[in-house]
This record gives sequence, structure tokens and C-alpha cells, in this order.
Amino acid sequence: MRPCTALRFFQTLLQTPRPSGYEQRVQQVVRDYIAPTCDQVRLDLHGNLICEKNGSARPRLLLAGHCDQIGMLVCHIDDQGYLRAQTIGGWDPQQLIGQHMTVWTESGPLPAVISRKPIHLLKSDERDKAAKLEDLWIDIGARDKAVAAELVRIGDPVTLRLGMQRLRGGLATAPGMDNACGLWVVIEALRRAAERSPRAALYAVSTVQEEIGLRGAQTSAYGIDPQVAIAVDVTHGTDCPTIDKNQLGDIRLGAGPVIFRGPNMNPRVTDRLIALAQEHSLPYQLAATGRATPNDANVLQITRAGVATGLVSIPCRYMHSAVETISLDDIDHAAELLAAFAVDLDNDADFTPR
Repeated sequence: MRPCTALRFFQTLLQTPRPSGYEQRVQQVVRDYIAPTCDQVRLDLHGNLICEKNGSARPRLLLAGHCDQIGMLVCHIDDQGYLRAQTIGGWDPQQLIGQHMTVWTESGPLPAVISRKPIHLLKSDERDKAAKLEDLWIDIGARDKAVAAELVRIGDPVTLRLGMQRLRGGLATAPGMDNACGLWVVIEALRRAAERSPRAALYAVSTVQEEIGLRGAQTSAYGIDPQVAIAVDVTHGTDCPTIDKNQLGDIRLGAGPVIFRGPNMNPRVTDRLIALAQEHSLPYQLAATGRATPNDANVLQITRAGVATGLVSIPCRYMHSAVETISLDDIDHAAELLAAFAVDLDNDADFTPR
């Protein structure tokens, strides 16, 4: 990954809370990093951050990376001062037991833990059952409801304790790799493409609320009205135990970004991505999906009269957990691939399937 400032930007993304609907902090981080590169950076009414270069040119290319992460939302404070929370996005409650958490209050971050009844006190029938969300509570150390209510308001967001840890082999782990990876890739791709005199109009969008229904990609694409769009998100790495390669493919961390094929993807966009990866000696992997994707590519394709859409994904182990793990080389190569796509694009490009 290059330069060092790009790595620091990635680490800052991973240290910044961004549950769906509470993305304001991370959008400021993105703005501070990319604004010197852009002709215009603006925040729309939905909260999408739209970073524009060559806005009057054609065609318009939208690179979408959703900035939001799964989290929790305080919904009740009990008489003993414990917090109960709803989930934001798709959680396996087993992933939450015994985790260090942070409640993001108006006055600042509040350390917390989330747990359940200790195993010593579980009845025999309880031990054989998976914990449910209602079995868990958040402890901030308050002695009663009055103390907790002075610190926390209903509706305050909660995340796992944030931060990145490096692993061997160029890997890194953190909560929120989904989708700090895709966000970093589209912003870094815009920065790199801007250095190479692109002819097309480039829009890198930090989209909001993907985890609760692909909402920000839909609203931002409607406003920009692009001819071409590429979504960047994570996908399941299958190079670990118990994952079925027969259905999900052989997807390995460090083997390059994944270019998806299937009905949600425009075949000419996909072919161009593959050709550019080969031309620039960039590693890549192929994956297939026979239905509408569960990410921003889904709604990008069907915005207005339709958008020629591609999907590039970052292999990720242990998705929607505290230890989401990716390869730093994969996000670097993905940014380079999207920058090459942006620079190669001109007004003669035709993505009509034929």
C-alpha cells in the first residue's frame, strides 16, 4: 500500500465510528483526506459524501463504497443502570458475548462491555441454546439508572471497540473492515486517477446506510445520474475452515480483488475490468452470483433508466464479527484497478450489452 498517508487514512477509517445512520464522523475524515484532490466535495441530504473530479465531462463514472458499519443502538436503560440495545444491521448475537464496546455519546466515547449470565449460572437447558440478543446487556459501570441516564441517551449508537491489528502475511484485522475496505478503495482510486489526467467525470461516493437496505447508493446515484458505476465491498474469503468453496468459489486473501460476473453486472464493464487487470499485471480473482447482489451494486444497476454496473470485492474472513480480516495488498490492487478503469474511460465508451 502506498503512500504512507494512505495507510494512515485507512487506519483512521477503522478507528472512526460509523454505524448506519451515524456516519457523520467518518464523512468528515473522508472529506479531510480527499478534498485537496477534488474539484468539489459535497454532502447530500441523505448524508452521502460525493467527491467530484471533472464533473462537466462525459461519461460520468460513479465509484461507490459504503462507509457504514453494523452496530447497535441504545433502546432502554434499566433500573440498575444496564443498557439494552437493538442491532443496526445483521449481527450473530454469539459474536457479541464478552466483547469490549464503545457507546458514542454526545459528550464523547464511553467504554463498555457486553455480556450475559456466566456459564457457571446457566441451567442445563440454557447451556445447549444459542444466546439471543435479549439475553445480553451492556455494562458501562453505572450504579443505577439515574447515573447511566446522565451519560447515555436513548438512540446513542454503540460499536465494538475499534482499531486495526496487523497480522502476518500482510493481513490486517479489525471490526468494520466491512466496509472501510471499499470506502478506502474508491477514495484512493479517485486520488490516483486524478493524478493521471482522466477524461471522464469521476465521482467517488462514500455511501450511507448500506447495511440497512442499500439506501445511500440509491439516492446518490439518482442525483449523479451516472452512465457507469462500480461498487466496492467485501466478499467472503473461503480460504478458512468450514466454508463451502463449491458454492462460493475459491476466494483467497492476498490473491487480488474479486471481479464478479452475473446478471447484476454489466458484461462489458466486467470484461473491461478483467482486461485492465491483465494489462497492468494486477492480480485478480473471479466470482459469480446468479441473483441481485446484497450490496450497492444491486441498486446502482437499476437507478433511473439503468446504469452499466460492475462489482469489485475485497476478500474478507469472519465477516460481521470483531475480527474481520483482509489483505492490505488486495485493497491496494483494487484501488489501482479502479484508477486504471477511470483513466481508460472516455466518451466513446459503449457499455450497451451486445
